[in-house]
Amino acid sequence: MYNSTLETGSISTLIVSQTNMSCIKSDGFKYSLYTYVFSTVFIIGLLSNMAAVYIFLCTLKLRNETTTYMMNLVVSDLLFVLSLPFRIFYFIKRDWPFGRMLCQLSVSVFYTNMYGSILFLTCISVDRFLAIVHPFRSQTLRTKRNAKLACCAVWVLVLSGSLATGFLLDTTSLNSESSEPSIYCFENFSNNQWKSSLSKVVVFIETVGFLIPLLLNIFCTVSVLLTLRQPQAISRGGQINKTKILRMIVVHILIFCFCFIPYNINLVFYALVRTKLLRGCAAESVVRTIYPIALCIAVSNCCFDPIIYYFTSETIQNSIKRKSMAVFKGNTLCDGLRTDTLLIQSTKQRILNTLTDNQMFRESTV
Repeated sequence: MYNSTLETGSISTLIVSQTNMSCIKSDGFKYSLYTYVFSTVFIIGLLSNMAAVYIFLCTLKLRNETTTYMMNLVVSDLLFVLSLPFRIFYFIKRDWPFGRMLCQLSVSVFYTNMYGSILFLTCISVDRFLAIVHPFRSQTLRTKRNAKLACCAVWVLVLSGSLATGFLLDTTSLNSESSEPSIYCFENFSNNQWKSSLSKVVVFIETVGFLIPLLLNIFCTVSVLLTLRQPQAISRGGQINKTKILRMIVVHILIFCFCFIPYNINLVFYALVRTKLLRGCAAESVVRTIYPIALCIAVSNCCFDPIIYYFTSETIQNSIKRKSMAVFKGNTLCDGLRTDTLLIQSTKQRILNTLTDNQMFRESTV
């Protein structure tokens, strides 16, 4: 009896010790991964979005509801892209020297881009749904004024959520015996921080910023596809070009699913692990390994959004084609002028050679 009591006590102690023992982190590769991916996203995202800004401001003459959403999406992408050098420096040094305020702003800009992109893409999907499924009844709704109001509502919602989230978080430090303590930004939060505040943040952003937009995108896509199956599908401009519409839908939904679904699903499991609702070192290892990969995929939306601009808007396609034709004609004109110049020079040279030969012939005869 006494032995059984000892065994029971030792088993209980072992269970408690295993529960309190922290699992070994398996995400040490994330810093090098973040450095390479974020640097690539910065270069490609900056060039592609600056090109989009040039098209929207300088060459795009006709603006409609869709281009209004796209211009706001460009602003969101550029804000995030311009914040990337600070994060790249942090990933290389593994220390945040820029202060608490800039760390909080960096976090806020990240969430602004992530969920601003989701909501603006959802606005484009809803606008397409109204134009194709309800082409006549939606004419009073699909106006540039209402599009601007929708964009303002998105910015208010995203900024209120992202700024509150960013300033709710704080930098963390890790003391080291050999050097000064390292300052961490956007990571290494304690389990108490996750249980007290971060879990509530995840519930809010996942519900408002991801789940509801995802359901709206699915509903709009299915409705548009069902409408396109009807033989008498019409729009405001007449018979719908189903091939172009299908291409728009495929590009839109692929980019949405590829960029945002992996990160947001993994974020839920990451929150469950950090709040100890999901226990086990195996589960934590899987979630921690997937998280950096999913985050890199999510931030790549800055590079993929210009693809949506091109395939979604026929106005932008025509603008790019007109610009390309103008450049081609300019090059053709320059080539023609260059050819004429060379022809004139060669003709002058032949005449000069002929006169020289005649002069030499006369001198030789004399």
